[in-house]
Amino acid sequence: MAPTARPTVAQPLSPHLQIYRWTWTMAMSVLHRVTGTALYGGTALVAIWLVALASGPAAYGWVAWFFGSWIGRIVLFGYTWILMHHMLGGLRHFVWDFGVGLDRQTRMNLSRFTLIGSVALTLVIWAAALVLR
Repeated sequence: MAPTARPTVAQPLSPHLQIYRWTWTMAMSVLHRVTGTALYGGTALVAIWLVALASGPAAYGWVAWFFGSWIGRIVLFGYTWILMHHMLGGLRHFVWDFGVGLDRQTRMNLSRFTLIGSVALTLVIWAAALVLR
């Protein structure tokens, strides 16, 4: 039996990033992946804090000093924002899993809310922490 000939019609190539125009949903998708990866570093920070807490006053004192310093607070502020942004991005995807909010305008609004809401939540958490401490 003779093999069948393949059609010689030119197949379209897959588009790449130079063709797409950046949108809010695309940017928030990339940022969601970046914050998910950054959470590994934040989890390491929590583990360092817990190990220092279990290791005694000397080890805990060093970690408490670091997290109390200006650079430590910047790291913790960044970790708080990363956590809030990833959480809101996960909630956005959870809403989409139900088939809700998939029209263009709602999709864009949810993506904008992810960024704006994560900044607002981070500021509220830090304001509450500074007031209550």
